[in-house]
Amino acid sequence: MKHTYGGLAAVMLLVTFNLFYYNTVAQKTTSTYSLSGKVTDNLGVPLQGASIYVPDLRRGTIADAEGKFVITGLPAGNYYVEASFAGYKTQVLPLNFDKSLQVDFKLEISVTEDKEIVITGVSQATTLKRNPLPVVNVSRQLIQQSLTTNIINVIASVPGVAAVTTGPNVAKPFIRGLGFNRVVTLFDGIRLEGQQWGDEHGVEIDENTVDRAEVVKGPASLLYGSDALAGVVNLFPAQVLPSDKGKGNVALEYQTNNNQLEGTVNLAKNTGPFSWSLVGTQKIAADYQNKVDGRVYNTGFNQSSLFFQSTLNKSWGFSRIGASFLNLLQEIPDGNRDSASRKFLKPVSDDDEFEIVSKKELRSYKISPVHQLVRHITLYNSTSLRAGSGRVLAGIGWQKNIRKEFESVEEQEAELSLGLSTLTYDVKYLSGRLGDIRLTGGVNGLLQNNRITGGEEFLIPEFRQFDLGPFLFARYNREKLQIDGGIRMDFRHVNADALYVKEVDGEEVPVTGIDTVGAERLFANYSNNFTGLSGSIGFSYRVDEKWNLKLNVARGFRAPNIPEITSNGIHAGSRIYQLGNSNLKPEFSFQQDLGVTYSAEHVTIGADIFNNQIQNYIFNTKLVNAAGEDTVVVPGYETFRYTASRAHLWGGEFLIDLHPHPLDWLHFENSFSFILARNLGTKTHGVNAEEKYLPFIPPLHGKSELRASFREWKQLENIFIKLQLELFAAQNRFYAMNATESRTAGYQLLNFGVGAGIINKKGVTVLNLSLLCNNVLNAAYQSHLSRLKYFEEYPDHPGGRYGIYGMGRNVSLKLSVPFNI
Repeated sequence: MKHTYGGLAAVMLLVTFNLFYYNTVAQKTTSTYSLSGKVTDNLGVPLQGASIYVPDLRRGTIADAEGKFVITGLPAGNYYVEASFAGYKTQVLPLNFDKSLQVDFKLEISVTEDKEIVITGVSQATTLKRNPLPVVNVSRQLIQQSLTTNIINVIASVPGVAAVTTGPNVAKPFIRGLGFNRVVTLFDGIRLEGQQWGDEHGVEIDENTVDRAEVVKGPASLLYGSDALAGVVNLFPAQVLPSDKGKGNVALEYQTNNNQLEGTVNLAKNTGPFSWSLVGTQKIAADYQNKVDGRVYNTGFNQSSLFFQSTLNKSWGFSRIGASFLNLLQEIPDGNRDSASRKFLKPVSDDDEFEIVSKKELRSYKISPVHQLVRHITLYNSTSLRAGSGRVLAGIGWQKNIRKEFESVEEQEAELSLGLSTLTYDVKYLSGRLGDIRLTGGVNGLLQNNRITGGEEFLIPEFRQFDLGPFLFARYNREKLQIDGGIRMDFRHVNADALYVKEVDGEEVPVTGIDTVGAERLFANYSNNFTGLSGSIGFSYRVDEKWNLKLNVARGFRAPNIPEITSNGIHAGSRIYQLGNSNLKPEFSFQQDLGVTYSAEHVTIGADIFNNQIQNYIFNTKLVNAAGEDTVVVPGYETFRYTASRAHLWGGEFLIDLHPHPLDWLHFENSFSFILARNLGTKTHGVNAEEKYLPFIPPLHGKSELRASFREWKQLENIFIKLQLELFAAQNRFYAMNATESRTAGYQLLNFGVGAGIINKKGVTVLNLSLLCNNVLNAAYQSHLSRLKYFEEYPDHPGGRYGIYGMGRNVSLKLSVPFNI
């Protein structure tokens, strides 16, 4: 409770300081400038509604009916400015504000949406081509034209990115074969913390709050610390630009496979210096289905979410406060079936009595007694303040994650109940230009407190964690060459409490003091400090207008987390008994990335390759006894334990996008990615044939999409029609030790989509409509990264089927109605 109040107090303190700064120091600052001009197409036709935006300052505006715009109160400095408009190629210009500027933008028609500026993994905004890190943009267009139930599955369509899933609504991001606590997820710049070590619940963000995303594919420990060893997923809400009227949108969606119903309301307004936005979503789904299993029992969910943010933007900088709430009731499948009919069974008592699930129940939206509750609350403040020729950026966030697992059908009391409170902080100074160099120095980290709040299953102990990471980052930028590099030292202190339990009235309850005499000790006291040095250096070089080269070398760091160290209990959501390993040491990676891009008017070709070596790579493995049989601590649960080894991963991503002339409305986009991973053992222990590979490694993945896009036709706008083929090769390189993993067959998925906006006679959009279909041919498949692949009580099926299969054909109908407020 003290930690909770402390986090709230810290957020309020930073907001109070911002107001004090604005009313005293900042009001006296006078040297500001303006940017004005006009946005037109190549023929000089004004583009009313075009967006002009300065990412580093979060300042922007919209062009009027004559294409004219003006942004005032801009501080001195060098910033990228981007002009964008739907159906046109975004134009980016580096501008030096040592005086007021007048700049005109001429945009070229382009029916593909691009985002040239990125901010993830770098101290200040830069263009995608000049950033040495392997970063990819996930555009608003891709998010809106994808059929999914969560944002991670959209991001997993990016080459080199995948997701570990548990049904359609639970997904964890994996970047180049690495995931869980090796990937940092940010929302609006704030690091999300919500028991992400678990694989049975997803990222606690509603996809409707996400306008776009950036993914860093490689170690980003330099700026984000421990847990960014694999990379970063950075999610951004929509920017609210000045307008005479506020904007609103009501969206509805229905998905046929699991009868998912979803409704979203989005409101936003910008009145000059002050802007705000509000997004609320409710969605419910029944059990999903496929042609092998029929409807998969206990995969439904009920999710509610609310997000609010407001921003004050003045000449001294900006300050944003945000708050989000997500409540998820997610059913927990177990794969239990009738051995003869293979129909799914449900428990009818707590004494191992089962019955076949009825068709009515499989179609029901009612959450079953066996489910989990995840409730996540976030409050945060992000502030940018002028400081001489540079800026000070400060961010602080408080989060409360409540997680409960319910397993009893007779008593609706949680068997597992955890409460995680986190305070994240990030403060840095960004210098002005020092010749051709810019410096950034800062510190970030977190304070964390995990409490056991009830239940009689105890997977991890109560613990406290403190992370601190000072860093220094430098950028050299001159003409065709940009060099980025830096160094960081991370410190982590963890302290876990011992836990004793006794049986009281047939239930295991925690005891303390003298009551511990004769009690069972589940967890011992644990305290440790972890330190690690990380850093990176890389360059990008623009050979000419078409060719661009990148090279980056990075050392990543990740300290083991408390679940990996101390776990000792039933993990019902994963259907295993989990054991930790107190001998684990920090992971260190050494990765090299090489990229080359060729961009011409009608073709884009790109290739990125990587080589990654990891010391003390931590992974989960199933335990067996001397006879080769599964080790059983609790009947009905396989026993797993964390271990560590040396690992080597290498692979790459390749793409070719064709826009044949003169059919510029036609796009043929192709991508291909692969990852090879080896377990190299330790210095004292080699590896045999069954353990020479690593777990959770995605297979070769290829994707081709043929898409036609049209800016406008009669009463329609932003028209698209697409046909997509995804190829997933068989995964024959799997971690076979003790049958931890098994081979996964290859498969192909055909997807389709069509959509458009409807405009009235005044040219105003009145309705957006889309029809999307995934797995058009209703293929039967299992993803190698699907946990449901191993949920099977009776493997001896005469048809050779084992485990639960992925979602069958799914058709989505989306419609949204925009309006003014």
